[in-house]
Amino acid sequence: MFDTADMLKVFAKHRGDAIVISGRGGKHWINISDTATDIPLGDPAMGGHSGFGLGLAMALPKRKIVLFDSEGDLQMSLGVLMTIAEQKPSNFYHFMLDNECYATTGGQPVPNAQNVKYDQMALAAGYPRAFAFDDLDKFSKALPDILEGKGPVFVAMKVKPEIENEAIGNRKKWRTRTQPQVVRDLKQALGIAA
Repeated sequence: MFDTADMLKVFAKHRGDAIVISGRGGKHWINISDTATDIPLGDPAMGGHSGFGLGLAMALPKRKIVLFDSEGDLQMSLGVLMTIAEQKPSNFYHFMLDNECYATTGGQPVPNAQNVKYDQMALAAGYPRAFAFDDLDKFSKALPDILEGKGPVFVAMKVKPEIENEAIGNRKKWRTRTQPQVVRDLKQALGIAA
């Protein structure tokens, strides 16, 4: 297992002009990158990150779309793996942070957490490429080839849990922009009329 923040620092070196949906990595990503093509959805999107990422990839086929999902989110909508595989968005890079628990709601264990092979599930669903990492050095070495190849690609990563036991309303706010601001900023960066 490795730290999400460390992994995101490695990813940032290879990001290029990709649109990044920071998902569960959002609270770290805002300290690494602050561009109009960063989309910090955060907790309100629980279970919906992958569908949102697919929609964005299909709407913007000439832009690389990178999603940092979580295993808890993905379990809420596993069918999306088949939909993504069927649609074959060649610009979609689906990274999944697997901390083996529901960290946002207090650290309850994810069912069968140590045995689920999410990369194998993605391949069985029809993703043409899938990887799994629990070592940051191996991830760092493989990342350039992963991002240079066509999507859709699925990358499962075992990360250290960061459990939050504070009530959601009492937690430190990490997002610096509201969701409407994020959408406006992205439209402006892409030259889309508001």
